[in-house]
Amino acid sequence: MFQFLGIGILLGLSAGIAPGPLLMLVISETLRHGTRSGITVALAPIITDLPIIACSLLILANLASYGPVLGVVSLIGSLFLCYTGYQTLRVTPVDLALPGGETRSLAKGVLTNLLSPHPYLFWITVGTPLIYRSLQEGPAALAAFLGGFYLCLVGSKVILALGVGRSRALLRGRPYLYTMRLLGLLLLLFALFLLRDGLQLLGII
Repeated sequence: MFQFLGIGILLGLSAGIAPGPLLMLVISETLRHGTRSGITVALAPIITDLPIIACSLLILANLASYGPVLGVVSLIGSLFLCYTGYQTLRVTPVDLALPGGETRSLAKGVLTNLLSPHPYLFWITVGTPLIYRSLQEGPAALAAFLGGFYLCLVGSKVILALGVGRSRALLRGRPYLYTMRLLGLLLLLFALFLLRDGLQLLGII
């Protein structure tokens, strides 16, 4: 159970504070309309991810008996995490320039997350296989993975909204950059474990 909790925390944190469309929207809504609007945007994944997870589970459920197919999925997940880790290592201070637009923070957050390819790639290649693995250990492991993931995914964005509401320098300082680089290294390490799983399912090792 604690293994899946740790994985959920790592993946949630890396997704929560990495620069991307949803984080940029959290920042812009916070600066333009206040901290409450930024927090509202941060809650969008809780609404949008459920249908994505359901579709991913349905797809992989039909492929569960095909080890080579799941092996290929694991290899794609490994490549996805390698790319994400590399991008995380190369992160630069966040640009706090404000785009124009009106409020309706939650609707904009939901639409932004639904139109971003990242949640779909993550849940199909990484998240859903982890759900299957956690279920083999038991419901507590599944709850630990999902709880750790969403607590850190949403929680980190909420904390950033609170911080940006007080100081625009939060996402331009060294602590943010060092945290991102540490997460990037951990993502690359976890990608190696997915690579190993994929090669085992393909019968290569």
